[in-house]
Amino acid sequence: MSIIYSFEALNFNGICKTIAISLCPLIGQADGIEPVCYSRNVELSGNIIFQPSTLIIDVVAIIMTMIMIYHIRSKYTAVGRQEIVMFFYLYMLSTLLDMLLVTAIIPTSSTVYPWFAAIHIGLICATYWCLLLNGFVGFQFAEDGTPLSLWSIRVSSFVWFLIAGFLAIGTFKGVAGLSYNNQAGLWIFYIVLNYFMFFVYVVSQIILVVNTLDDRWPLGDILFAAGFFTIGQVLMYVFSVFICDSTKHYVDGLFFGAICNLLTVMMVYKYWDSITKEDLEFSVGSKQNVWEVKELLGDDEISQNYTTYQQPTTPQHYQPYEQHPF
Repeated sequence: MSIIYSFEALNFNGICKTIAISLCPLIGQADGIEPVCYSRNVELSGNIIFQPSTLIIDVVAIIMTMIMIYHIRSKYTAVGRQEIVMFFYLYMLSTLLDMLLVTAIIPTSSTVYPWFAAIHIGLICATYWCLLLNGFVGFQFAEDGTPLSLWSIRVSSFVWFLIAGFLAIGTFKGVAGLSYNNQAGLWIFYIVLNYFMFFVYVVSQIILVVNTLDDRWPLGDILFAAGFFTIGQVLMYVFSVFICDSTKHYVDGLFFGAICNLLTVMMVYKYWDSITKEDLEFSVGSKQNVWEVKELLGDDEISQNYTTYQQPTTPQHYQPYEQHPF
């Protein structure tokens, strides 16, 4: 069995022969394209569950994303808190739909399957778009947390979701000059633009760390994220058949791709957490920068503290403490 299948530009035929992503049952031909080798199915309560190992990883990913969202929302003073949490919400929703589609909880024969698949593709593309915009929050083109910053990300992500979703359903249903044989527009959005946006995000964060931060440790987090992402895509689209054959159909590239995607998102969270300051009100025992403390003090308090520190303490100026009756 060949390890690498031929890569076909501007269509998903080669990809779908390698791995069973959610759009494969709807393109290439009337009844879709089936991969050469895929993970074996299991029967649960009379229902056939496809990709059971991937189902477990998707459940773990949803739980981990909820934990990350909780920690992000608890950092009340962190820069870009409200912007980055949108990315994690989108990732969680796309993972939930991925779990429902690739495991056939929503059957491919169902009339609603193409619509859910289109929504899934739209959410994936919107997730990449939201991550790209979060990459520019640290450059302060618009002050984080303001309506301009928040609504520009929300509205543009929703518009990107609609465009990608329309391309998907048009490809599935054969409308607007699209068809399951004419996949160029969807392929560009799903493959080219998504990869390009992730690449721009990584590069922008490297520039941000090098130019604005003294600490270089966050570079490791963002490089690990890029590494996990690259490994996951290679395992899915290149070595899936080899993995499937080697493991006797127990797992395939989709399983390892889901793991690597989760690790990528976790490293994005770790990177964001490492470049944002701690909450002064809720953190205990953490080192705070002098300028961060001064931001919370009024001018009168700073002046009073400065005057107190400047008072001489030599013995000749010492005055005994005078007791005053109530």
